[in-house]
Amino acid sequence: RLPTPCVADYRQLQESKGRICRSGRRIIGPALYAPPVPAPGPMVPPASMFGNVPGYEDTLAGGGGGYLPPPMPLHPNHDPEPASVPQDWNIPSITEDVARERFIMYASGKCCYNNAPAKDGVITNMQAFNTYRYRLETFTESRSTEWATKPYEGEPADFYTQTAPRPWEIPVTGPSLFQNHEENIKVPYTSSNKPCHTCSASGKMPCHECNGSGMIVCWVCNGSGREGGDSPCNQCNQRGRENCSKCHGNGTKECETCKGKQQLLTYINLKVEWKNNVEDYVVEQNSGLEVDNLSDVTGKTLFKNAQYMLYPVYGFPDPSLSQASDRLVREHQAKYSQNSRILQQQQTIELIPITKVTYKWKGGIHVYYIYGNEHQVKVPDYPATCCCSIM
Repeated sequence: RLPTPCVADYRQLQESKGRICRSGRRIIGPALYAPPVPAPGPMVPPASMFGNVPGYEDTLAGGGGGYLPPPMPLHPNHDPEPASVPQDWNIPSITEDVARERFIMYASGKCCYNNAPAKDGVITNMQAFNTYRYRLETFTESRSTEWATKPYEGEPADFYTQTAPRPWEIPVTGPSLFQNHEENIKVPYTSSNKPCHTCSASGKMPCHECNGSGMIVCWVCNGSGREGGDSPCNQCNQRGRENCSKCHGNGTKECETCKGKQQLLTYINLKVEWKNNVEDYVVEQNSGLEVDNLSDVTGKTLFKNAQYMLYPVYGFPDPSLSQASDRLVREHQAKYSQNSRILQQQQTIELIPITKVTYKWKGGIHVYYIYGNEHQVKVPDYPATCCCSIM
């Protein structure tokens, strides 16, 4: 039987390591109650758990085997054809009434802005800029494989009952064009059931909260058996310890890998990923508005062309856009055909309206911008702000 713990010297618990206190009684410390240890991370399944499947020799557990290049098409694809390009690249600018109305709405929505400049300012000049945005979208499908496991729930083990289809032979229904999506598919004829490697097929693991003992130090008396001096601890009935709440005093918990099933189903998982790869090029017109502001607005679509493989845009009034189209089309077709299948490409040209408005207020000259179909407002330096504080 253990001697009665010394309450007075229990504050020396961490330093004592279970030594004898001045009164000759043993201090309950780590020698009696081992501290909890961190739960280990998921164990990597041993390579022996997985078989050798023809066509999947490079497939790994958890890390996959990388993206798999698609097979060559059975029939040659048609060469892309140039699309007709419109000649009218301009749209009318906004009116002065629209510019004033949007400016007033903008100022009224700011708690620290006095709307007098927006209401009383006199517009002296409105300059329209035609800013073009070229967008290239390349819609791809990629496939990768990895050995995976799940708790065994009685599924049929079909490993080697037939030859497993190759990754790009498995039929999959994809999403609509230019929509990101992902599917995980169990490759047929690769499944087998194996003993759980984490718990050695026991279905249980030691509780890491109590180190498998089923008991933890009482949180009320800190293991002394008494509280508030010599009063007995009612929480633990003076034992200094109580049942572990994590494992209910059992000392073990359900194995997280097999969920107590003791067996695992191993199989090859095929991940199919559809991705819309988008790149933009914006022709700058020296309006003074930063290009980053245009990412949240739309413009008028002047040109749109979709094909399996695109032909760059030529004949645009601004040669820099044609050069960007040629560069991006070549880069996308070279980059995304290596480890994925290009399903469709699409290119658009938008005209994003930007109007630079100059106005006069109290003798000063100021500027603001209205841009996009949404008529967003950007004010570099509003002339009538006040200091606000939120109570």
